[in-house]
Amino acid sequence: MATTSKDQIRQRIHTRIRRRVKGSSERPRLAVFRSVKHIYAQVIDDSQGQTIAAAGSLEKNGANGGNIAGAIAIGKLVAERAQDKGIKTVVFDRGGYHYHGRVKALAEAAREAGLKF
Repeated sequence: MATTSKDQIRQRIHTRIRRRVKGSSERPRLAVFRSVKHIYAQVIDDSQGQTIAAAGSLEKNGANGGNIAGAIAIGKLVAERAQDKGIKTVVFDRGGYHYHGRVKALAEAAREAGLKF
């Protein structure tokens, strides 16, 4: 009997979410990926298959992606970059993660910075 890892379970949940959550030109998808040390966010237009704006804790802006403060910084940064490209509304893709902790902090920071979802 094969065991499934936490990442395989998350991938299955993410696939199930992506059946309904699709980004378009007028309302792209804000996708979140988190690892143990870092967190990343992308604003994606799925109809064209293009990333419009992105931010991650690996950038040299001093944000530590392993904690909530870093997630808040990345949420604000991705929201600013999206608004610079003319994006005001997005659909949130939690990436199979629970809406809790760093994922929730990133989403709320993006909302406070002006993105609507």
